[in-house]
Amino acid sequence: MTEELSNKIKSQFASMAIYKDPTSTNSLFVGRNLPSFVKDFILKRFIKENGETDKQLLTSWLDEVIPHESVKDKLGQGEQLTLLVRFVVYIDLLKNVYRFAIPDLGIKLNEGQIPEYVFSKHKGTLVDGEMWGIIKICLLPNDDGKKFHVEMVDYKPFKPYRSVDINYFQEARKNFTTDEWLDVLLSAMEYDASGFKSIQQKLEFLTRLLIFVEPRLNVIELAPKGTGKSYVFGNLSKYGWLVSGGKVTRAKLFYDKQKQQNGIIKNHDFTAFDEIQTIEFQEPAEIQAALKSYLESGKTTIDNNEFSSECGLMLMGNIPLTAEHRPINNKYFDSLPKNFRESALLDRFHCFIEGWYLPRINKSMIFKGWTINVEYFSEILHALRTQNRYSILFDELVTFEKEADMRDFTAVKRITTAYMKLLFPHWTKKEDVNINEFDVYCLQPAIRRRGIIKEQCHNIDPEFKMQMPNIEVIR
Repeated sequence: MTEELSNKIKSQFASMAIYKDPTSTNSLFVGRNLPSFVKDFILKRFIKENGETDKQLLTSWLDEVIPHESVKDKLGQGEQLTLLVRFVVYIDLLKNVYRFAIPDLGIKLNEGQIPEYVFSKHKGTLVDGEMWGIIKICLLPNDDGKKFHVEMVDYKPFKPYRSVDINYFQEARKNFTTDEWLDVLLSAMEYDASGFKSIQQKLEFLTRLLIFVEPRLNVIELAPKGTGKSYVFGNLSKYGWLVSGGKVTRAKLFYDKQKQQNGIIKNHDFTAFDEIQTIEFQEPAEIQAALKSYLESGKTTIDNNEFSSECGLMLMGNIPLTAEHRPINNKYFDSLPKNFRESALLDRFHCFIEGWYLPRINKSMIFKGWTINVEYFSEILHALRTQNRYSILFDELVTFEKEADMRDFTAVKRITTAYMKLLFPHWTKKEDVNINEFDVYCLQPAIRRRGIIKEQCHNIDPEFKMQMPNIEVIR
């Protein structure tokens, strides 16, 4: 990115902009497992107008709210601690007990309790699953007086931006060309655009963000190692969940009848399965049946309990490549676990990312300069999910043949709409739209990405038609 564009970001986004200098600041966070949206929140507290960071103050503050030394020791000495942490909430409805764990600090679920007054005060925000927040904890005796537990005496959700102004974001976008905007988005993801060889490569990378902005968009990406898959989905938003290896059950994903609690899909914008080949799915037939129903309609039934969500699903896996950096054969889905290699299941996915076109991430690609801070960026992406004007625009701009398959129609519409939200958020009415850019950057990529899904389903089951329906821009 040029210095001119970097300064332009600073000018247009003002207080939402932040100066990134990884070589100078990364050492401040060593030993603390913090995602980017938390790091940027912290940096903004201690950054000066010229972009320099007050390292001494930042370090002192970190030592206070994310201490290196044993938290348990401090609690045992009778201290009350206020911490900025990642914690896990478990609501036991059968026993009417609210528990929490802080995995990074060694506090387990059977050790942490949330009292009724704290839970009631924050009802709707303290939900099952993982979250970030500022919590106040202390050590208190159990009712029997024989043992102790860690009690959460206060809680503040980690949400620096209580709301974001979509209109402000849209107006700012108008001041950038499309080429510039691609670079802005990459810098917000913490990558330097100069590390990408072409616009096509940039777009392939940015397609990963579509699931951030569009509800119930289901995506498959197959890519070699080292292309940044895990980083994007694990660091840029608190609204997503990254599943990295281990055992996965239907109860964990959807609904646990025994515990009477929702799974991870219920409380997140997206769920990404990283290294899908390494994940062990227990009772695969049951999971597959639930996934088919959910992928189709956003609903499924678990033990007579109807489950619904707007969460999108992302399958990420590695794929063997030739010396020319292309798949060794044209059957891409052979790289998926056997339980996923079913055409009826895979046809319910909308979008395919050809990860072999992406560059391997190296140090030189890490962004330095003024950009949009990650916490603000993640809130904007989250807010764009509920903006329906782009879906309305699609209907005004596109014509389909009457016999078009509904899955094809749905897939193309969701992908196209997501591209508009991401690349052209300032298009709020038909008169705003550049028809050529809409066709090149939104509609045609959507058709191609859905087409890959159909082609690969055909490779599994020849009964599946490869040909996409006729879909055109109304000119």
